[in-house]
Amino acid sequence: MSNEEKLLVVSPSPHVRSAATVTRIMFDVIVACVPSLIAAVILFGYRVLAITAVSVGTCMLAEWVCRKVMKRHNTLGDLSAVVTGLLIAFNVPVSIKLWMVAFAGIVAIVVVKQFFGGIGMNFVNPALIGRIVLLASFPTAMSNWVQPLSWRTDVVTTASPLAEIGNLYKAGDVSKSAIYSIDNMPSLLDMLLGKRSGSLGEVCALALLIGLAYLLIRKVIKPTIPFFYIGTVAVIMLIAGKFNFVFLAYELMAGGLLLGAIFMATDYTTSPVNFRGQIVYAIGCGLITALIRLFGSLPEGVSFAIIIMNILTPHIENFTSPKPFGSEKKKKGADEK
Repeated sequence: MSNEEKLLVVSPSPHVRSAATVTRIMFDVIVACVPSLIAAVILFGYRVLAITAVSVGTCMLAEWVCRKVMKRHNTLGDLSAVVTGLLIAFNVPVSIKLWMVAFAGIVAIVVVKQFFGGIGMNFVNPALIGRIVLLASFPTAMSNWVQPLSWRTDVVTTASPLAEIGNLYKAGDVSKSAIYSIDNMPSLLDMLLGKRSGSLGEVCALALLIGLAYLLIRKVIKPTIPFFYIGTVAVIMLIAGKFNFVFLAYELMAGGLLLGAIFMATDYTTSPVNFRGQIVYAIGCGLITALIRLFGSLPEGVSFAIIIMNILTPHIENFTSPKPFGSEKKKKGADEK
């Protein structure tokens, strides 16, 4: 053994290195979004591509300009702005004006992300804040739902299945016959394939599940948050629907539950790191989502639920993080020396 082989190399952390980089992770998220994007184009037409291009382009331009003005190094190469643009496009209806999409992108990137230091420093999900700003500023435009495949003929606006189901619950009748009596109510198969009204990226449950499978296989995310988030909503809706599984199925596939649980609640920056914290976080998301859907004035609660739990994430981490081995619990009332 040579003298060089006997040397003990001392280096600063991190000592465990991985091939995973921000760029690679973001690229995998983009790939996972592709099935939903393809489904949206098929269901709502080529205007989906225009909305996506404006959203992604605005986010990238806003990040470049903001970094330039702040005299910080360029971060476009990490692809995080592309992911934010995709998710904003997934959270709007096809009928929305393009300048509104651009406005959401600027708010998400400049105000939520760059003003707090850039990627990894934002305390809430940028795309969700962009969506909430649009909901508050342009509620009519954000609720103007278009019937899938109507772009091939005449555009037909319609109510969302989630709003219809919510009205039935508030009326006190969520039976199968009541659900199937709703005019133009999509079947469960249509819900799975995306033949229903809604935002671009949320309608096709099958495409979202394909994206989830890809992220799990690539180990970009763990199943903890999606499983406990969707599971919590499922348990509450099963009880609220008096164990009507048809009502449960519509609640799980309608709205943005799958989109939020898979792509936004799992954001590394705004969700807990440890396992127990992720469970608490996910259950909180599910509980708030269900309460807003059942008792709130809005039919959907995913965006608000995730944002609230994003804000609570530091406190969840403090209460659930494992204590270092050998540390002693400080006694109450003990005199400090």
